[in-house]
Amino acid sequence: MEQRALGSQGLEVSALGLGCMGMSQSYGPADEEESLRVIDRALEIGVTFLDTANVYGLGHNEQLVGRALAGRRDAFVLATKFGIAGIDDGKMVINGQPDYVRTCCDESLGRLGVDTIDLYYLHRVDKSVPIEETVGAMAELVVAGKVKHLGLSEASAATIRRAHAVHPITALQSEWSLFHRDAETEVSPTLRELGIAFVPFSPLGRGFLTGSIESPDDFGEGDMRRGNPRLQGDNFARNMQLVDRVKDMSAAKGCLPAQLALAWLLRQGDDVIPIPGTKRVRYLEENAAAVDVDLTAEDLARLDELLPAGSAVGPRYADMSHLDR
Repeated sequence: MEQRALGSQGLEVSALGLGCMGMSQSYGPADEEESLRVIDRALEIGVTFLDTANVYGLGHNEQLVGRALAGRRDAFVLATKFGIAGIDDGKMVINGQPDYVRTCCDESLGRLGVDTIDLYYLHRVDKSVPIEETVGAMAELVVAGKVKHLGLSEASAATIRRAHAVHPITALQSEWSLFHRDAETEVSPTLRELGIAFVPFSPLGRGFLTGSIESPDDFGEGDMRRGNPRLQGDNFARNMQLVDRVKDMSAAKGCLPAQLALAWLLRQGDDVIPIPGTKRVRYLEENAAAVDVDLTAEDLARLDELLPAGSAVGPRYADMSHLDR
């Protein structure tokens, strides 16, 4: 698979990464051995950019990824995150205090079984702590050799600028897909100006853009999508109309809906590296084949027409207060 520059500090990764969250939480039960096979297969087909976080499965995901890395650490580019300290009364607890930065990093290194993290993200911005203090503590980890590059997640353009002034930010990880295009207005131009890569998570609209979901009843027990406002009631029905447009166009292009959605993101620029998540080898292989989908300028214009910014209805989360906007 082609390599892309992740930011302007010299880091290179595969054009598509692998989000590992679903191997430990949020999308129902996962088979650990199958998850390990997914990571094995990812390496075989050239997907070498792995994304995890300390909060995924309360540490389980980092431990799982650490098992997969054993004996071949240098074959992968490893990203993990900190900053979500838990859930209290249905709301995310965010912690960007400098001491917490250092503690989380040491704990992640232990669970992953590595000496260095290639890309360390602030998972959510702590609005009670100046971003300069949080990123300043993260920069100390770079000096200490525990972290190579720094990233942010779900940060506003203004916060990105302030953080980048403290220490070069390599990547921003935020939601971006045909379903959610808010970042195109301010965030994406700011990243491009500063030489920061965009790493879209949920590039398939939490699986909705695969075309395989037909009813809210398709979400089993333990699947967080059962409570996602975009995938409930009238919102589900209205958003399904958008999915049908993607399905029709993908059929005409001779590819899967997920491949069309990923190919669209890849064509947004060489500084865009989506990280579709999966816990099954089949879907990993299907997603990776998106790099071979050829979209013309006319195709891109057609997708803009079919799914313009703001066309999906409903908030992304039941509680939006944790977002930096």
